[in-house]
Amino acid sequence: MSIIGTPDGRFRRAGRALAAAGLCLMLSACSLFGGEDEPQYVERPVEDLYNTALDAMLIGNNSEAARLFDEVERQHPYSTWATKAQLMAAFANYQGNKYDEAINALDRFIQLHPGHKDIAYAHYLRAISYYEQISDVGRDQKMTRLAFQALEEVVRRYPESRYSRDATLKLDLARDHLAGKQMEIGRFYLSQNEQLAAINRFRTVVKDYPTTTHVAEAMHRLVESYLVLGVTEEAQATAAVLGHNYPGSTWYADSYVLLTGIDLRPEEYQDSWISRVWQSLI
Repeated sequence: MSIIGTPDGRFRRAGRALAAAGLCLMLSACSLFGGEDEPQYVERPVEDLYNTALDAMLIGNNSEAARLFDEVERQHPYSTWATKAQLMAAFANYQGNKYDEAINALDRFIQLHPGHKDIAYAHYLRAISYYEQISDVGRDQKMTRLAFQALEEVVRRYPESRYSRDATLKLDLARDHLAGKQMEIGRFYLSQNEQLAAINRFRTVVKDYPTTTHVAEAMHRLVESYLVLGVTEEAQATAAVLGHNYPGSTWYADSYVLLTGIDLRPEEYQDSWISRVWQSLI
């Protein structure tokens, strides 16, 4: 599936697998105690309540697990189990696709326990809770931007953690998604013959998302737009940069045909914005 659309299922599965692996690490030190399920309003021993919640999650009853983990904190707010239960409630909500509830719980956990041994995991789980909500580029990309910011924070704060590599991979995909949104808007403006508005979007892709898969097309669309406006030097300079960096692409071939069709050739101009921008990126 194209990364312009919803995120690749492989990365969704990888995120869930890594989240589950982190959960297993956290649980490895916890002892399990038996207990019978009792009415919600009855105060129960903390170990019994906590492990009943674990049992519910292990059989896939994530809503009940989240409720019981919340009950651990409610009934035993000063126990060591309460802190674990906060994180476990967030994970149960994540597993149940209740991402808003998971994010709210994780925000609270991060605020209350900034020095906790599992704080890197909390930031990571928060990031992928946003990431799982990324929608098609035809829709609003608020969640993509929030996922990008949260993933960036994981990589910046915890570069040596076991979550950094997966966060970096998802960060690249979110970046490509944001560039894809700019391309979609730019193409729409082209279809409406609004060349200046289209140019602004394609320039954003080149300047802000230069490592994404959309850059070659963005440069070609710039060539198209500049030629329509009669800004031939910018068209030639853009085609020259396109040919230098993507010499075998169909986008360069198309730009070359457009230019030669009116007796022009790709040619670099030092005063061109794209020459300056590309040099600074290099």
